[in-house]
Amino acid sequence: MTQTLSTTPAADGFWMPAEYEPHAGCWMLWPERADNWREAARPAQFAFVGVATAIAQFEPVTVGVSAAHYEIARTFLPPSVRVVELAHDDSWMRDVGPTFVVNKRRDVRGVDWHFNAWGGLNGGLYFPWDQDDLVARKVLEVENRDRYRSAIINEGGALHVDGEGTVLVTEECLLNANRNPHLNREQIEEQLRAYLGVSTVIWLGKGVFNDETDGHVDNLACFIRPGEIALGWTDNKRDVQHAISLDAWERLQDAVDARGRKLKVHKLPMPRPLSISAKEAAGVVSREGTKARPAGERLAGSYVNFYIANGGVVMPLLDPRTDKEAAAKLKRLFPDRRVVGVPAREVLLGGGNIHCITQQVPAGKH
Repeated sequence: MTQTLSTTPAADGFWMPAEYEPHAGCWMLWPERADNWREAARPAQFAFVGVATAIAQFEPVTVGVSAAHYEIARTFLPPSVRVVELAHDDSWMRDVGPTFVVNKRRDVRGVDWHFNAWGGLNGGLYFPWDQDDLVARKVLEVENRDRYRSAIINEGGALHVDGEGTVLVTEECLLNANRNPHLNREQIEEQLRAYLGVSTVIWLGKGVFNDETDGHVDNLACFIRPGEIALGWTDNKRDVQHAISLDAWERLQDAVDARGRKLKVHKLPMPRPLSISAKEAAGVVSREGTKARPAGERLAGSYVNFYIANGGVVMPLLDPRTDKEAAAKLKRLFPDRRVVGVPAREVLLGGGNIHCITQQVPAGKH
């Protein structure tokens, strides 16, 4: 039976392990919203099937699906993927699912962040979000893991850890007035130390240009191993993204991780600016209270938004002009893992990508 604990992970000797450490499995959610995903979410559903199928080559995958979509999801997804009925508001498991933590004995527990749809009534992407705020608790029930209910509003995509005491975040997101306006930078750091078991917080400035999550770090930069980071990069100085990536690069050059190491930063090329086509925009049902998706709007495309699986890396394919270069770079960065590309433009059209729709469960004791 799972418990809701009144302590914090750090106080109990728990910390968030890195994504490149061994997994017991991966969780996803099924896309269903016609006001976010075009053509009643059917193209997105096929894209999610592609992602789940790719990850299932490397580790067990579970997909949470509403009752209304259970049958169709079970039909589309491969038999090896576990499908469970799980109500939700949208399909961003990285942000609404639990952030798992471990201790030295490899006991596994989960952090349940307060979720307000990336901004609540001040810039949030949809209303209501009450079912999303229950997802982490439900996942932890299924996984039979004890739960820490956090004291702050946060999302899993807003942080990236090295598993050795360091977390990457952005000021644009964690210091945004629509998350925790009553807390300053030092108080946010205290919460990150308490719930992630980290000692060092590295602050980047902004996230990827026009990222509707208010600049989640997982779309811009991530740890690929201790002391090494992949950073989304463009050499085009006329692109507004260049200044954002350059600022991140400079901050990372000055940073030291929790073990006292200088960081080695690898530039991962970004796709050229991508935008929503008129046909794609026309397929989304507009609804009051939900973010509009107008034709011509720039998409926050990034190859950094990949998922590290057991023995594999599942990366988004976003543009034939740049996919091969990005894949080649990832193969060099992960020589011991198999890099698998999955067509992911449909996921990008909904506001995120492969890392945003997945959440790893670390390997541990049961």
